Formats: sequence, C-alpha cells, structure tokens
Amino acid sequence: MTDPTPARASDPSGWVEAHGDALFAYCLQRVRDRDTAEDLVQETFLAALQGAADFRGDAAERTWLIGILRHKLVDHHRKRARERTGDAGDVADPVVDGAFDATDHFKVHPGAWAVDAGKLADDREFWAVFQACLAAMPTRLAAVFSLRVLEEAEPETVCQELDVTATNLWVMLHRARARLRTCLEERWFGKE
Repeated sequence: MTDPTPARASDPSGWVEAHGDALFAYCLQRVRDRDTAEDLVQETFLAALQGAADFRGDAAERTWLIGILRHKLVDHHRKRARERTGDAGDVADPVVDGAFDATDHFKVHPGAWAVDAGKLADDREFWAVFQACLAAMPTRLAAVFSLRVLEEAEPETVCQELDVTATNLWVMLHRARARLRTCLEERWFGKE
C-alpha cells in the first residue's frame, strides 16, 4: 500500500480522507468489532492532532499515524485484559486439551491447508471468519495473540503489558493458535 502524501505532516483536515480507510482496515483486523475499531481510529486522529507539531517527517505520514494507532491498540488490549481476569488462560482449556490423548499426541492430526497465503491475505471473507474466530476466544488469549502475533510486540512487552509470566505467555499463545486453527478448519478450510 502506498502512502499518497510526502513525509511531512500535511493539513490535518485531509487526514481522514487520505488515511481513514487504511487505518480502519488495519485496526479492524486487530480488534473484535467495528465500533471499537472506529473509536480507536478516532483516538488516533486526536492524538495525531495533539502531536502534529512534533512530527519530524522521518517516516511517511500514514506510517506515523499507524504507529500512533499501534500504541492505541496496545492500550486497548491491556485495558481489556485487565477488565476480564476471569479467563486468565492459565487454567485447563477443554477446547485445546481435548485435542490430545493421554500421551500428549493429537487424537486427530490437524489438516493440511493447501492455500496460497498471498491470496488468502487479501480475502475479505477470510478476514471476517478470522475475526469471528478471534472474537470467540477468551479475552486474554485474544489479547496475547493480537499483541504478539498481529502487532508483533516483543514477548517481554506482552508480558509486561498483560501482567503474565514468560511461561504463561507461551502457553497462552499455544492455546490461542490451537483455538484459531480449530475454528478456521471448521469455518473456513472445511467449507465446501
């Protein structure tokens, strides 16, 4: 995706038209619903307005705005994780644990996905299914997955932001990936 503006802050009145759709699409892939994505994008524009004088032009304007949005996403996930401590992700998970036998081997091996990842990444229908699968996940698992995988936050940062141990982080990531795989196999890859 190319940035239509040069690497200097333009007139803020054009930001929504120039970057709003890209920011919204980026955010919607990382949160659970449209309303939340809209709110986070609005917060991003407000923060950008407040910090416009500090924009040095080291990056393209859209890159700068996405950087602000990423911080808003981290704050959102941190807040959601603190609000919902009941699904901590460090207890037994029947969805994931039920996939293994007594010797910790798969009862049924995961299916092979013969797909073109490039085409899949551009498929809006796939992302809608992906978002539904992410939304069905316990909040803390979704937050860990979103921060570590979608936002590419460092493990130490995720642990600090969500107040989890490194060991618990890896367990939660394993469970989140297993839940996503199961959900996607049922809702996307298993469809006719």
